[in-house]
Amino acid sequence: MASLLRTDKEIMDIYNRQVDTVYRICFSFMKTRADTEDMVQETFLRLMSNGTVFQSEKHEKAWLIVTASNVCKDALRRSWRKHTSIEELPEIAQEGPEWNPVLEAILALPRDQKTAVYMYYYEGYSSAEIAQALGCRQGTVRSRLSRARQALKKDLGGDA
Repeated sequence: MASLLRTDKEIMDIYNRQVDTVYRICFSFMKTRADTEDMVQETFLRLMSNGTVFQSEKHEKAWLIVTASNVCKDALRRSWRKHTSIEELPEIAQEGPEWNPVLEAILALPRDQKTAVYMYYYEGYSSAEIAQALGCRQGTVRSRLSRARQALKKDLGGDA
């Protein structure tokens, strides 16, 4: 097992600053509270064993967003999730506030578009910063955002 590369205080400070963001990212992929909590835990476990020195809180947040997205994608790729029928799963009660149609439309977007929309609109990153965090070109990020806006416009029946 990897040794702890950060102090308890560092981990708790980062956790307290970023847990809400990581939770929202994980929920956008996993869609259930239990799975989301597992992925949040896994994201912070990776932080504990990773020696990356963050240049700023913004760099820290970007690293956590990308890591959380990757943790969730890995979990969703596992074969047991692909082969489980919805009828075999127990009914899960919806928790929290009333469901928002805009949020529902965003959650229905493909993963790459959903991540770009979240980072751009909810976290305030520029397309250049998103490209750097995701390891792709800035034009790719702008294309994902454009496709996401078109899909949301279609799904929500907007004219503008």
